[in-house]
Amino acid sequence: MTEATLSTKNQIVIPREAREALGLKPGDKILVVVRGEKILALQKPKSHRVAIRGLARAIYGAGHVQKERRSWR
Repeated sequence: MTEATLSTKNQIVIPREAREALGLKPGDKILVVVRGEKILALQKPKSHRVAIRGLARAIYGAGHVQKERRSWR
C-alpha cells in the first residue's frame, strides 16, 4: 500500500505503483467514489458498454436467454 498527501491546493499525486498498475497516462480520467469514510479511485473506462460486458455471465449460464425466450411462448 502506498501513501499520498493532500497538498495545500487540495491536490494529490497518484503514486507511481498505482499509475503503472492501471496504465494511467497524463490526461487520463479517473472516477472518484466516496463510500462512507472511504474514497475509491477507479480508472474511467473508455467505453461503459465494454466495461460491463459479461458481468452477469457467472450468474446466468450459457443458453439462459434462449430458455427464457422459449418460456414466453
